Amino acid sequence: MTPPTIAALLHDTVAGLARRRVDYADVRWERQQHEALIVQNGAVGHLATSLSEGCAIRALVRGAWGYAAASRLSGPGLGATAARAVEMAHACAVVQRERVPFPARPPQRGSYRTPLEVDPFTVELQKKLEYLQWANRELRDHDAIRTAMTSLEFYRTEKHLCSTEGADLQQEIVESGAAMEALAALDGEIQRRSYPMGNGVCLAQAGYEYVKALDLVGHAPRVRREAVALLRATACPAEVTTVILMPDQLALQLHESCGHAVELDRVLGQELSFAGGSFLDPAARGRFRYGSRLVNITADASCPRGVGTFGYDDEGVPAQTTPIVRDGLHVGFLSSRESAARVGLSSTGAMRADGWNAMPLVRMTNVNLEPGGSSLKALIAGTRRGVLLATNKSWSIDDQRLNFQFGTEIGWEIRRGTLGAVLKNPVYTGITPTFWGSCRGVAGPSEWRLYGVPNCAKGEPVQIMHTGHGAAPALFTRVQIGARR
Repeated sequence: MTPPTIAALLHDTVAGLARRRVDYADVRWERQQHEALIVQNGAVGHLATSLSEGCAIRALVRGAWGYAAASRLSGPGLGATAARAVEMAHACAVVQRERVPFPARPPQRGSYRTPLEVDPFTVELQKKLEYLQWANRELRDHDAIRTAMTSLEFYRTEKHLCSTEGADLQQEIVESGAAMEALAALDGEIQRRSYPMGNGVCLAQAGYEYVKALDLVGHAPRVRREAVALLRATACPAEVTTVILMPDQLALQLHESCGHAVELDRVLGQELSFAGGSFLDPAARGRFRYGSRLVNITADASCPRGVGTFGYDDEGVPAQTTPIVRDGLHVGFLSSRESAARVGLSSTGAMRADGWNAMPLVRMTNVNLEPGGSSLKALIAGTRRGVLLATNKSWSIDDQRLNFQFGTEIGWEIRRGTLGAVLKNPVYTGITPTFWGSCRGVAGPSEWRLYGVPNCAKGEPVQIMHTGHGAAPALFTRVQIGARR
């Protein structure tokens, strides 16, 4: 947790800000440790460690925000940083047309620490590399495998937030993750299979025990076989049909067509310059049909092992479980104290920054599709004709989060309730409420899986956030599918 000298400095800085008669101010100290390891084709391709530390200060004066950050915490550094934040707030108040609504909250005091069994930063580097090399050997045990990549990644983030309201919050969050990818090539054809998800490492808020549970070595033969099988597979047909999505693909479907769409700053038009807005209307909350009655989506900042889990957000609001869609109706948003106040709601505690030198934004926590009462076996058995799709390969979605296209690494045809031939290069398209409205089955809790996305981009300048998404296999009817060329 926070070193005593840093804690004292934060308290002194907040006291100094209070003497400047600000409406509100907070000081957030962060220290992040990061380690990344990659083995490619049997050789160490990347090995990096980093440590970053500093403070961010927000000041609200006459309804306008000022912000400043600094990595120098000794001497006059932090006092000068606080002065810059206040000066910026005064300058913004002169030109700002509308005061920022920022309702007061009772002071929060507490701490949060990731539950873990094995601190990943205490595991010997050689042991980590040997494990990656072992999995890499298994992955490339076929002449058609041209590139085999295995990787590990670890984060430790320590935070301490103090505010003029009296908030005093300490947190220590540890994340561990792993990934592997096989590229197979034959006669000009190139295919990819990944595990445990596509497009990067899969993270969890846990220790090294999570890496062991993922079992890269045990899954490598399947990943290798599927990559090779795709080289001779039939292209996915172009038709309107039933689609069953596996949880690793549903994770990105949730992220892009729901998670971003319910960020309230986007809904209010405050994110248009970079990543677009949202098709949702706050006035229609509780009445707008987002999906079928089987669709229940929750933003849960307390989900075990979720990388969107914490004790308090970056403006001192406690972690919450927020209903987003209930029985198909849109009922909630991800919000901050300011954005929630603009529509007469209370903050859902979703204000997060990706480091000490960043202003917090409304970000996803763990946006999950709640499990249903079916099973993957039953969903397949009940499908006369359709496809099963797994593992994201590509995505595209418009700036209102409505029209989308996703490509997956692999598919299987379904004929008369039985899985059939492997399909390559599948894509499917849809319109968000129409697609979720076509959901006709969701598997149960035993098949629900949680994934950690390490690369969610938002903001200008861009911030990269870790977000969690859980889902079980789900079935959708009348979906347009085809093959990527």
